[in-house]
Amino acid sequence: MDLYDPMMHVSSWIRQVGNLGLDLLWRFIHIVVSLWYIVFGIFEAIESYAISLGFDERYNSIDIKKLRCLAVAVDIADARDVANVIELLQWLTTIGVKQVGLYDSQGLLKKSKDLVLATVPGSFLLEENGKNDFSPDEKRIAIEFISSSDNKEAVMKAANILLQRYLKSSPPENDKGENFFTESHLSEALRVVGDNGHVPDLLLVYGPIRSHLGFPAWRLRYTEIVHMGSLKYMRYGSLLKAIHKFTGVRQNYGT
Repeated sequence: MDLYDPMMHVSSWIRQVGNLGLDLLWRFIHIVVSLWYIVFGIFEAIESYAISLGFDERYNSIDIKKLRCLAVAVDIADARDVANVIELLQWLTTIGVKQVGLYDSQGLLKKSKDLVLATVPGSFLLEENGKNDFSPDEKRIAIEFISSSDNKEAVMKAANILLQRYLKSSPPENDKGENFFTESHLSEALRVVGDNGHVPDLLLVYGPIRSHLGFPAWRLRYTEIVHMGSLKYMRYGSLLKAIHKFTGVRQNYGT
């Protein structure tokens, strides 16, 4: 019994020291990671301001023709601040973007489209048939307002067309497990039902999480997705950098 008590004290002491060591290690790792994010944030802010002021000559010229269609997905909390959205669109106009799809899940920006179109110089509503004739040199921007409910009915009709076509051409009992549907079949079915959605080359996501925020997935076949952080802390330099990086990369769409 006398030997058992000291062993219990030693075991308890070792356990306490171990817990203290793990707690200190966790706090140390947390401090290191936090400092890394702070330093990285400061570096990004400095780089963004340098780009905005034109100190980095790499970003003075952008082949904007490579960016045929840009999409911007805005978190629902940021979508309520229309002033920031308008400023973002003005920046895009300055950069030379000609076509942009503006998305939020609940369609709040769609409800404010009259205000947006009246405030952003050179902006106009994107025609549903996609035929918008204007000179590439003009500082004009075609805007499409998108919500999560857009084109869902068209997609269901297209799926029904593909199903009926499959049942007529190949009875289910003769199915050999081959890929019957291709992207061209889907595109054709969507055109038949009148879906005029434009497929963006680049999707910029403004929100707290790294996701497409519910942007219609059938319009993201080859889209590059870039998370830009919160719209409240948007920077012109960061926007210019993201677009410049996209236009400078060769896009491979497979064979």
